[in-house]
Amino acid sequence: MADNHSSAQETPAYPPHGGPHELRKNSLGLISVTFMVISAAAPLTGVAGAVPIAFLLGNGTGVPATFLFMTLIMLAFSVGYVAMSRHVRNAGAFYAYAARGLGGRWGGATAMMAMVAYNALQFGLIGLLGGVSAGVFSEFGLQMPWWVYSLVAVVLVGILGYRQVDLSAKVLVLLVLLEYLIVLLVDFAILGTGGASGLSMNIFDMSAITSGSFTVAVLFCLGSFMGFEATTIYAEEARDPDVTIPRATYLSVLLIGLFFVFTTWLMIAGVGTAELIPTLQGLKDPTTFFFELAGRYVGGPVPTIAGLLLVSSLFAALSAFHNYIARYSYVAGREGLLPAAFGRTHSTHQSPHVGSVAQTIGALLVLAVFAGLGLDPVLNMFTWISQVGVLGVLGMMSVTSLAVVCFFRRHGEASLLTAWVMPVMSGLVMAALFVYIFFNFGDLTGTQGGSLGIVLPSLIPLAALVGWLLASRLKAANPKAYASMGASRA
Repeated sequence: MADNHSSAQETPAYPPHGGPHELRKNSLGLISVTFMVISAAAPLTGVAGAVPIAFLLGNGTGVPATFLFMTLIMLAFSVGYVAMSRHVRNAGAFYAYAARGLGGRWGGATAMMAMVAYNALQFGLIGLLGGVSAGVFSEFGLQMPWWVYSLVAVVLVGILGYRQVDLSAKVLVLLVLLEYLIVLLVDFAILGTGGASGLSMNIFDMSAITSGSFTVAVLFCLGSFMGFEATTIYAEEARDPDVTIPRATYLSVLLIGLFFVFTTWLMIAGVGTAELIPTLQGLKDPTTFFFELAGRYVGGPVPTIAGLLLVSSLFAALSAFHNYIARYSYVAGREGLLPAAFGRTHSTHQSPHVGSVAQTIGALLVLAVFAGLGLDPVLNMFTWISQVGVLGVLGMMSVTSLAVVCFFRRHGEASLLTAWVMPVMSGLVMAALFVYIFFNFGDLTGTQGGSLGIVLPSLIPLAALVGWLLASRLKAANPKAYASMGASRA
C-alpha cells in the first residue's frame, strides 16, 4: 500500500537554519501555538452556533456526554500523532505524515485534500461572519449588507497572514481569552444560582445519550474540535518543537473538550432538562440560545458584549485557517507539488506570503460569487461549504492514522498502544464518519435532491486524485525531491 521511501525518514534532509526562504524560527511558544489552534475551533462560535443545533437535531441532553466521547477519540488520535511529531517536523503536518508513513503519492493526495478542506472551512466562516456581523451591528443602527463585513474581514486577515506569524498569534491569544471569559462568566452565573431546577443532571444517562440522533450530535461536536490538529503545522516556527508541539496538542484537545462538556452541561441546567428542547423549538433562531441565557443569568451589557465577541471569535477562526492554508501552500511549493513561487517566504517577515496572497484572492472571488448571486451567507455559504471542510479533515485524519501505523511498523520506536491500538481505533472512527458524511451530505447540508449534494463532497476525493497525480509527476521529473517529500525541516 505504501510507496517505498528511504529508511532514514526521520532524519532531517535540509539544513535547519539560515535559508532565505524558511519560516520564522523560534517565534512561537506553547501558549501561542495552543491558542492559535484553539482559535480555529472558535469556542464562542461553537457554543452559540453548533451546540444549540446539536441539542435540537442531535441527542439533546446527551450532548455533554457526546463531547466527552469525542474528547477521548481526539486524545486517542493524538497519541500516535504526537509520537510521530517527534520524528517528522514539517509545516505540512498531515501531508508530511502521510508522505513519510505511506509514501509520496499519499502525501500529495493529503496535501491537496488539506488545501481544499481548509479553504472550504475558511470560505464557510467568511459567510457566517458576514451574516452574524450584519445582525450584531444592526442593533447599533449600522445597516450594511453582510458581504461588506466579510470583505473587511478577508482584507484584515490577509494583512495579518502576510506579516510575521507572531503578530497573528498575539491577536488570536487575546481574542480567544476574551471568548473563554464571556462564556465562563455565564457558566458560573448558572452554576452559582443552581440553574432552573438544580444541577443534579446525570450527563452519563444512557437514555439521554442514545436519544435523538447520536450521529448528528457527533458531527456537530466534531466541528467544535476542527483545528486542534494543526499544532504540528507550526513545528518549524515553534520554540523547542519536541516539547512544545506535543504539549500544545494535548492541551488543545483538553481545553476544547472539557470546556464544551462543562458549558453544555450548564446550558442544559440553565433551562432545565425537561425544558431544553421546547425552549429551543420556541426560539426563532436557535443560535440565540446562549444569548438568552446570558441575558437571564447575567444581564446588563453581557449579551451585547457576547455578540461582539462572537464576531471576533469568527475573525480569529478565519485568521487561524488562513495561516493553515498559507503554510500548506508554502510546503507544497517548497517540495515540488505546486509552482516554486509558493515555496518562498517574505524577505522581511519570513511569512509564507505567496500562499497568503493567493488564499486572500480566492476568498475574495468566492465572496463575490455568493454575494453576486444573492445567496444567504449562513444557510448557503456557511452550511454548504464548511461541511466540505469537515469531510476533508476527517479524510486526512483517517489517512494519518494509517500513516502512523505504517511508519512505526518500519521504525519500531513506539509502544503497541502508541503505534497500533490508538491510531487504529481513532482511524476507524474517523473513516466511518467520513463515509457517513459523504453519503449523507445532501441531508446534512440541505442540498439533497440537487447536484450540489453530489458535487460538493466529491471535491475531497477529486482533490486527493489531483494530489496523487501531482506527486506521480514529481516522481517522474525529480525522483530525489519525491523521495524527500515530508522530510523534517526543523
